[in-house]
Order: sequence, then structure tokens, then C-alpha cells
Amino acid sequence: MLRYVLMGIAWVAFALGLLGVFVPVLPTTPFMLLAAFLFARTSPRMDAWIKSTKLWKAYGQPFKESGGIAKRKKIHIIAVSYLVLAVSAVLVQRPIVWAVLAGVALFLAWLMLVRIPTVEQDTIAHFVDPAGAVDSLADSAAERHAAGVSRGELVQ
Repeated sequence: MLRYVLMGIAWVAFALGLLGVFVPVLPTTPFMLLAAFLFARTSPRMDAWIKSTKLWKAYGQPFKESGGIAKRKKIHIIAVSYLVLAVSAVLVQRPIVWAVLAGVALFLAWLMLVRIPTVEQDTIAHFVDPAGAVDSLADSAAERHAAGVSRGELVQ
């Protein structure tokens, strides 16, 4: 029973992480990390699946392996989030909403500036540079072609 509850929570975390890609104030990485953690504890198949998704490779894997977020990415997160918060504050002229938005802004600042470590861009560059992966695949294909080795011959 507990396994199914944890798997349900993992699916909710994954859905929230996916939604976080499109909603600036909703974080993606923590939800992806939670989903991967719970899937790893409940289902090897789901663990393998989530780690094969583009969402995991773009958000979860770089954070897990580097232990932080690059300075440029942090600035982008804060800028977009504060822009959305400011627009919300202008559109909703209520002091209680302003108080909640101010709390979110302070929490985000604490999270980005204090809690989450800042890592060098080079540490995570190989995760976010798909062109590098494509270039290496093209190079290996060219090398096989030059050597006269077809793909079918490699499998045998």
C-alpha cells in the first residue's frame, strides 16, 4: 500500500515539475529530484523511465551531479520570477496578495542566494549543450564511414 502512495506522490511531483517548466515561480528541479527519488524507491522501471526523459536530463541530472545551479541560470530564474511577481502585484491591488508575493520573493532570494550552491557553468555545460553530443555522434559516424565500417557490422 505504501509503495502505491509513494508512487502517486512521485507522479504528482513529476507533473508539478513539468508544469514548473512553463510557470516561472513554480520550481522544476526540486520536483524532478523528488519524483526520481520516489520512483527509485518504488519502481525500477519508472526510475529508468524518468532518468531517460528530456526533463530529467535538463533539470534533475545537472543539479544532482554538479550539486548546484550556474550563476547565469540563477539570474535568469530570479529575473523571470520577479517579473511575474511584479505583474501579479500590479494586476491584483490587494495588500494580502502583496504580502504573499513579498514572502515568495524573499523565499526565492534566500533559496537562490543562500540555500542552493552556485556552480561554475563549465561543471554543467555538457548537460545543456546538445550540440556537443550531436557533433560527437557525427564525428564517430564519419570515422566509421572513413574506415568502411557500416552500422550493421558494428553490431555483429
